[in-house]
Amino acid sequence: MSATDAVTFWDGVYAARPAPDAPRPNVRLVETVTGLPPGDALDLGCGSGGDALWLARRGWRVTAVDISGVAAERLAGHALAHGLGDLVDAVRHDLRASFPGGRFDLVSAHYLHTPFDLDRASVLRAAAHALRPGGRLLVVDHGSTAPWSWDQDPEARHPVPEEVAADLALDPATWRVERAEAP
Repeated sequence: MSATDAVTFWDGVYAARPAPDAPRPNVRLVETVTGLPPGDALDLGCGSGGDALWLARRGWRVTAVDISGVAAERLAGHALAHGLGDLVDAVRHDLRASFPGGRFDLVSAHYLHTPFDLDRASVLRAAAHALRPGGRLLVVDHGSTAPWSWDQDPEARHPVPEEVAADLALDPATWRVERAEAP
């Protein structure tokens, strides 16, 4: 499918939902990042922006990207309304076309799934290589089909954490998996 189809789809998803008053961060992000010194973060597929806002409240400078302009605009509005506009850069960005520039201390990709063609492993490899030395890549996936998913195929297979890590094809001499678990 085309980029226009993907943009239209995701803009429709976000436009159909009321904007949350207080988007919540992912619990895995909170567990992983609590205690780390703030730095530069990249939030891939930022959606409603709960992760980006949580990070910014803790002093992180966040580049938050989503293919949906609706999602990015809403996040930008939340950031401004909460005095975080100087820490959150919310951008409509199609990861199928390019990867955001910059070097980061944290890259998070939570539920980076789509019904459109996306070479997810390549995106996550690019994310790993966009990290500064000592940086962290946090990938959170579904272990099973979510009830609201566009794909309710009972035969749908979801990769286990070890498969996701293996797909990244990162050199084990310089990379390590700190945590890989499934529910």
